[in-house]
Amino acid sequence: MPAADVRASHRCEGQVGGAGHADRELSRRTGVSARLLRYYEEQGLLASVRRGNGYREYGDDAVLTVRQVRALLGAGLTTEVIRAVLPCARGEGPDLGFDWCAELRDVLRGELADVDARIDALRRSRGTLARYLERSAGTGAA
Repeated sequence: MPAADVRASHRCEGQVGGAGHADRELSRRTGVSARLLRYYEEQGLLASVRRGNGYREYGDDAVLTVRQVRALLGAGLTTEVIRAVLPCARGEGPDLGFDWCAELRDVLRGELADVDARIDALRRSRGTLARYLERSAGTGAA
């Protein structure tokens, strides 16, 4: 199955937690703005329930989830891919790991191949720019 199809269809068993953190508290505990928390929620990365007063309340596992999202974003994954792999994530920081399955490996291999292709394209661009500058050195241009 092509990596793009796997990215769209892959789902592990999710982590479920009870209600526990108001949006301001979650923002304080994670260092992520309330606006960004709402974005994560819009992207399907974070779940909340509405209290009677209209405020959001996040589950007990929300701090860990936000930290995992930040780590996966830092690895260069899109929110679409994170939405697919997040339920498989376990731990955080340097201990972030996954409940592995063949589909998840395919997703991450596809992402790695995409990163390698972007690196190759950047190397070509860099080489071209460097050649332009080398040629301009002999012209007396500033």
